[in-house]
Amino acid sequence: MTTQTIWNLYAEDVKYFILSKVKDSSIADDLLQDTFIKVHTKKDTLKDEAKLKAWLFSVARFTVLDYFRQHKITTDETNIDVPFLENDNKHTEHDCLHGIIKSLPKKYRDPLFLADIKGLKQDEVAKQLKLPLPTVKSQIQRARKQIAQGFMECCDFKMNTNGYLVGEIKEKKDCKVCN
Repeated sequence: MTTQTIWNLYAEDVKYFILSKVKDSSIADDLLQDTFIKVHTKKDTLKDEAKLKAWLFSVARFTVLDYFRQHKITTDETNIDVPFLENDNKHTEHDCLHGIIKSLPKKYRDPLFLADIKGLKQDEVAKQLKLPLPTVKSQIQRARKQIAQGFMECCDFKMNTNGYLVGEIKEKKDCKVCN
């Protein structure tokens, strides 16, 4: 799919999404252009075109977060929503993961989000959250354990002898988190 086609299909929706976060139309226009520059240069990395819209909104979300960080605008980054799209009613581990992360207490969810999803180093997370580094490290480890526990409770995954989760994702109707 060409960048022009993606623009024609989604530019208006992406602009409204960005505008809902920055509340300034000229900044939203700039961020929309930045988003589509990234899309143009990285679209070949998208393996599944069915996930184009979700990927596009993720690019837009991170573009907004980068803008906030560059301009030292503080925001509750975990509240910058990205629409989660149904994928032909196929239930995946991403559905469970989203539900498990949402159910984490805020004190665990925020450091995990910044470190594992945004890719910040743990010392940067500690500075941003104004917490001691050992506290942040502990919260991230606990969040990861709670995610593993969530998969064991949700879809009856088991921990193998090497410490890896193993199992099959249940049908959505049988899932305790997603249902």
